Amino acid sequence: MVFQRAAQSRQPARAALMTLSVLCAPLLLSACMSKESDLDLSTYVEQTEPADVLYNQGLANMNAGRLKEASRKFAAVDRQHPYSEYARKSMVMGAFANYRQGNYDDAIGSAKRYLALYPSSEDAAYAQYIIGLSYFRQIRDVTQDQKESRRAIEAMQEVVDRWPDSEYVEDAKEKVRFARDQLAGKEMQIGRYYLERREYIAAIKRFRYVVENYSNTRHIEEALARLTESYYAMGLTNEAQTAAAVLGHNYPDSQWYKDSYKLLQTGGLEPRENAGSWLSKAGKLITG
Repeated sequence: MVFQRAAQSRQPARAALMTLSVLCAPLLLSACMSKESDLDLSTYVEQTEPADVLYNQGLANMNAGRLKEASRKFAAVDRQHPYSEYARKSMVMGAFANYRQGNYDDAIGSAKRYLALYPSSEDAAYAQYIIGLSYFRQIRDVTQDQKESRRAIEAMQEVVDRWPDSEYVEDAKEKVRFARDQLAGKEMQIGRYYLERREYIAAIKRFRYVVENYSNTRHIEEALARLTESYYAMGLTNEAQTAAAVLGHNYPDSQWYKDSYKLLQTGGLEPRENAGSWLSKAGKLITG
């Protein structure tokens, strides 16, 4: 009897639970179907959206200044339609969109991937140019490390050497000149530091490096004047006179030359070139 009453007491609870299950089943099924439907729909769109549509949407977004959205569209082309013609175009345009957003590492990575896959394509020069631009935009003040300058030079020189007839060559050359000027400026900064501390040998090493390696930068006049000053301070008057003579020969109207001349005069000297000096040989390579 006890068991019978217990069983009877459980029957209403079971009935209520079954009723609740019946009522909730459509809701749960509907929720599941809704989620599954959304997932399937998004997957369907992701897999079937035409490459040309995505690519043109990317271009439209870029022209409208919506660079983040443009990057998303170009990435979708590459993801949905790999190795297609539109994927190839999207890869380089995506690199450019990342560059415009200041995402330089992403731009460099995309452009390098493009060059690895399509080294001989019509946009290869452009991809290499984007790499150079991405490094160039990260060049810092001469008081800081100049690794970006070196990388920019390497990347832009690649444009000049591999694609000499491309439309990017002239700007690439300008960027190389600027970056070289930065490297020379860094050497000058260090050289002046040593000179102020009267560490003349260390200073001369830096100024000489500028004269021998960056003779077509705006720092060459000061480098020759600083060499005159450093050699003169060390008592190496022959080298000091040669440095001043090379400076005067190439930049006769320079204030740096006038200052160097006056310095030599304080010791009863004047500029005089020693043809056997490294300075005389280096002076012949100065292009101004």
